[in-house]
Amino acid sequence: MRLASSIQKLHQRAPKLGKAVSLATATGVIAANSVAAGLPVWLMGAAKVITGSQVADDTVIKVTNYWIHSNNALINNILPQKDWRISLPDDVHIDGKYLLISNHQSWVDTSIMQYISENRLPLTRFFTKFELIYIPVIGQAFYFLDFPMMRRHSKEAIAKNPALKGKDIEEAKRACALLKNKPFTLLNYLEGTRFTKAKQEKQQSPYQHLLKPRAGGLSLAINALGAEIDGILDMTIVYPDGVPTYSDLWKGNIKRLGVDVRYIEMPAPLFAAIEDGSYENNEDIKAQTFDWLDHAWQQKDKRIEQMLADFEANPADKNA
Repeated sequence: MRLASSIQKLHQRAPKLGKAVSLATATGVIAANSVAAGLPVWLMGAAKVITGSQVADDTVIKVTNYWIHSNNALINNILPQKDWRISLPDDVHIDGKYLLISNHQSWVDTSIMQYISENRLPLTRFFTKFELIYIPVIGQAFYFLDFPMMRRHSKEAIAKNPALKGKDIEEAKRACALLKNKPFTLLNYLEGTRFTKAKQEKQQSPYQHLLKPRAGGLSLAINALGAEIDGILDMTIVYPDGVPTYSDLWKGNIKRLGVDVRYIEMPAPLFAAIEDGSYENNEDIKAQTFDWLDHAWQQKDKRIEQMLADFEANPADKNA
């Protein structure tokens, strides 16, 4: 803690040196903790896969939560003074089961999600490509932690082997189903990619701060987990000073950040229809889903505008 306090003071006295020291410190601590956590996660994960042991599964979760906690401690203790405005519903809890949708701007988004959810929400998972499983340690960790890992078959591959048609959807459902009977926060970046102005213009997106949302991942999750879900959460992230890189986080460059998490309601008949699998073969249900998402995205677009305006109208020194 004394070292952390010294680094924070260094940010004030010598900002450039403070940034270099905090980045180096964070890099070293995260690397060390990743090595320390990697072995037990791998061993317990392998035991879980081979034996189905609940103790092994619980241990993998505990070690991962420790790794996240250590990263969050770095944010709290070595970064300079920051104006981070974070809002979550009072009734979310770490034993819940939530689908979480969000806008997406930076690789930092997921670290921020881990930061705000500690002791408030269950461990966050998100859809990943199955090919990541071949990346040493990280890929296997995703697998052991029951991240939904999706195989995508190209049109060319399906043309050569028609039996592959629909297999990616079946596998995604099966992967989501692994989360049954355990707490989860399943994060879905509905835009499918990080927001940029160039992508926005190419899409001719009707939203000022967002790309067009996609419904595939959300519908898969509802179809696989519908009865398990305690609620759908909508997370909105804003970076008033520009979209940061991952190194910006650990240099302390993210002085201002806004995060708003709130429940979002889907009409019960639509939810039930998606849960029953109608999204995939009923054009009317698909249209209703996109109408619902369009309304949600219109509200999110307005919320982003308001959050940005609030930072300008109420700077940190006036809030102190």
